[in-house]
Amino acid sequence: MNTMKKLFTVFFTFGIFCTEFGFAFSAPAVNSVPWWEQPTVCRTNPTNCYTSMGAGFDTGMWDANGNCWGLKMICSEATTANDSEPVAMGKSQIANGTGIKSDFDINILNGDCFGARKTSSNGSVASVDGNFVNVWCNGILDNPTETVQTGEIQTGTQPTCKDLARNGWVGVVNQRCYGKYFDPSKYYIECEGDNLLPKRIVVLNGSDKVIGRNGTVPSVDYPTDTAAAATLFDKMQSVSAAKKSKHF
Repeated sequence: MNTMKKLFTVFFTFGIFCTEFGFAFSAPAVNSVPWWEQPTVCRTNPTNCYTSMGAGFDTGMWDANGNCWGLKMICSEATTANDSEPVAMGKSQIANGTGIKSDFDINILNGDCFGARKTSSNGSVASVDGNFVNVWCNGILDNPTETVQTGEIQTGTQPTCKDLARNGWVGVVNQRCYGKYFDPSKYYIECEGDNLLPKRIVVLNGSDKVIGRNGTVPSVDYPTDTAAAATLFDKMQSVSAAKKSKHF
């Protein structure tokens, strides 16, 4: 009797084990082949988590919560995990956003994993810590933090007009990124405070008298409005007229 109880307990426990891990336990049927002579006692669930799994998926990994095969590989930079390798995540974990940074879109394939930084305005701005920052055209930033599809970004303190003017750049949209170049030998970029956009851009017209072009104050005065320009023009005319009168 004790032997029968032990045997029943083993069978019962084995059946629970199979059920918990997605297997099917088949009890012996009347006038059928005994279960211990069956070619397969337990069968794995053949269901796949996704209809098609190419790059960015691991088809051989079991999603315990989803009770299906296949885990999605999320790029490490898109997750809160301190890992340099892609992180395998199940469907429910992804749906809940667990361990995924809100700045990243994990529906975009990025190489061999999913997760690309969110952008807007045709790619000219990117999401960083919940806020959008300018995406700068390649080569403008001295030390870019990260490269995105349309250019480069800098986290933390953003560049100012003076930072950009040192190399002749102005922070305006240039197609899908920020940055327009003005040759310092032809233009003077005047900045004001820590603003991004310049106060004015002066066309030098070959003059070599305006110096301090790298976002600093020039060493000579120049007209800043139409009234000042008119006054300067009248002064130039009077000087020219006086010179001419000396020759007659």
